[in-house]
Amino acid sequence: MNVNGRHYRTIWTEGEGEDETLFIIDQTSLPHEFRTRPLRSVDEVCLAIRDMWVRGAGLIGATAAWGVWVAAREAPADDFSGFMARSVERLRATRPTASNLVWALERQKRAMAGLAGKDAVRAARAEAQAVADEDARFCRMIGERGLRLIEEAAAKHPGRAVNVLTHCNAGWLAFVDYGSALSPVYAAFDAGIPVHVWVDETRPRNQGASLTAWELGRHGVPHDVIVDNAGGHLMQRGMVDMVITGADRVTICGDAANKIGTYLKALAAADNHVPFYVALPSSTFDPSLRDGVRDIPIEERNPDEVRRVSGLTEQGSVESVLVCPPDSTARNWAFDVTPARLITGLITERGVCGASERDILALYPEFQRARGQA
Repeated sequence: MNVNGRHYRTIWTEGEGEDETLFIIDQTSLPHEFRTRPLRSVDEVCLAIRDMWVRGAGLIGATAAWGVWVAAREAPADDFSGFMARSVERLRATRPTASNLVWALERQKRAMAGLAGKDAVRAARAEAQAVADEDARFCRMIGERGLRLIEEAAAKHPGRAVNVLTHCNAGWLAFVDYGSALSPVYAAFDAGIPVHVWVDETRPRNQGASLTAWELGRHGVPHDVIVDNAGGHLMQRGMVDMVITGADRVTICGDAANKIGTYLKALAAADNHVPFYVALPSSTFDPSLRDGVRDIPIEERNPDEVRRVSGLTEQGSVESVLVCPPDSTARNWAFDVTPARLITGLITERGVCGASERDILALYPEFQRARGQA
């Protein structure tokens, strides 16, 4: 995406040789400030993932892959293997729900098998770049596949914009480039199809209001921010043509974990006969799991994310304020699971398929082995 006249990915390197440095966009500063950060140690990479300087399934995976490269450059010669093993486990523990993180770490382990020193550093860098490039390419393809769905909706409603509702942020900022749920929207907008996005605010961290709205605005896509509980109301009144969300992990049977509140949108969509799509690259599938509600680990985060909210004051400073009584406690589950029965289809880089084991395996026959091991 272009920001201030420059094209950015969400993670990249600058410099060469020993001076090469990993950079990210600090998403905690958006939408009020666009700021980039260098990540020079595995400690900083773990902090960036855990404290959500970077977030989103694809970007978490890419950041973990680059984190292995950063760790390999740090690793002492006399304890290279031990340092790397500890670093990988630290990266693995940062965010438990997104399958892309573990997938990326396993790719790096295979790429570096039997290597140490400069050979391992070179292999880790090549694999991290491959993970990032693949993520961007697959997300672009998701846009191409999902464009057909928006074209079909536009044909049914000539003379007005296609209204898409999305939850959380599954756009460019959640991946290396393009995004998953927003990639079809960008493809439709660029193709000249009138499209409008209802943007859920996405409490408690407000990724919709702060990130999705920001990037849609930069691209020129018409949108409105709505409170999280407005989606059902809009669907009842025919103001939503389709729902498209992202996912952090999808089972072989099509159950999808995504930001907390997604399940409620799926229930409202089913009750109002609104198509509900989940967009994801293949790295987000976890073919070893069958029952998403039972088996997908759900991260519970700091309750202060619920108790407090931050925003820009009239004086231009960003402040955090308490929104509940000081003595009230809170709970903060970050994700929920939408059962496959509520999902109209999965938009992947290989095509759109049903949220079922049969349809997923038809697109990804290589998942058959993992399914057999489950």
